[in-house]
Amino acid sequence: MSVAALARRLLLALVLALLAAPAAAQEPKRIALSFDDVPRHAGGFMTPDQRTIALIAGLHEAGVEQAAFFVTTGNLEHDYGHGGEARIRAYVAAGHVIANHSHSHTWLHRSEIVDYIADLDRAEAWLADKPGRRPWYRFPYLDEGRDPARRDALRAALAERGLRNGYVTVDNFDWAVDDLARKAVEAGREIHLAALGALYVETIVSTANFNDRVARETLGRSPAHVLLLHETDLNALFIADLVAGLRADGWQIVTMDEAYRDPIARAEPDTLYLGGGRVAALAAAAGREPASLVHERTDEAELARLFEERVVKQADE
Repeated sequence: MSVAALARRLLLALVLALLAAPAAAQEPKRIALSFDDVPRHAGGFMTPDQRTIALIAGLHEAGVEQAAFFVTTGNLEHDYGHGGEARIRAYVAAGHVIANHSHSHTWLHRSEIVDYIADLDRAEAWLADKPGRRPWYRFPYLDEGRDPARRDALRAALAERGLRNGYVTVDNFDWAVDDLARKAVEAGREIHLAALGALYVETIVSTANFNDRVARETLGRSPAHVLLLHETDLNALFIADLVAGLRADGWQIVTMDEAYRDPIARAEPDTLYLGGGRVAALAAAAGREPASLVHERTDEAELARLFEERVVKQADE
């Protein structure tokens, strides 16, 4: 190849790269919503029944076609689980889907493999033939095992049962903010609800963007993301605000069915760094330092500081 021809080829490659960069930047950000620990204990603002009504209404108001509710069947045996089956049916009747989040919500790395598998089987037996059921299993605490034996045994067990990993790509500590609010209410401290909602929305949106940047850097594209939330009063109060905040930031809300059709759903990252979600695991498997994959808002101390400064302090002024 002549020097001139080589120069033309290099120039063409440069032009194509420049054209591709804006296209990649404009690629839509997509995210699906999922809620763990269903049925969950009461928070500081609502009964479990009131929360379900508010959450369904908020999702409807926000135009969310389908979210997923991951059921921890053992919670039905607690006092707060009374009426839980009816609440789960209400989610499905509203167009949402349900999936397995274990029976006892135990850590895999602290469990005997055979006992852990029996526990997920117990939950799956309850879910069998339920309307809206999807063949997804979400690991409690996102703990997929901290050694190869547990990790690989559970991957094999899920495959044998026709279950898929109900992974997330955007982890966050919504439960921690909800707990801060609950404790403040119980202590008789005044809560500035608008400030609480603003902190919540800001935290989730910034965490989603952080994980999307990691995904684009690792995969060269933005996958359909899965947001981890919990069945909390915080979400019942502000889910419509969250969806509005995500959309204002350029996110499209998609169904869980669509999200789990993304190619990363078929990946099994060769790493033990699995507790931060699928995108973080893929980045770690590609050689990225795990410390760089943790967003600052997934820190209880930082969230407590912000809560005091922005939610309680404003209420006192």
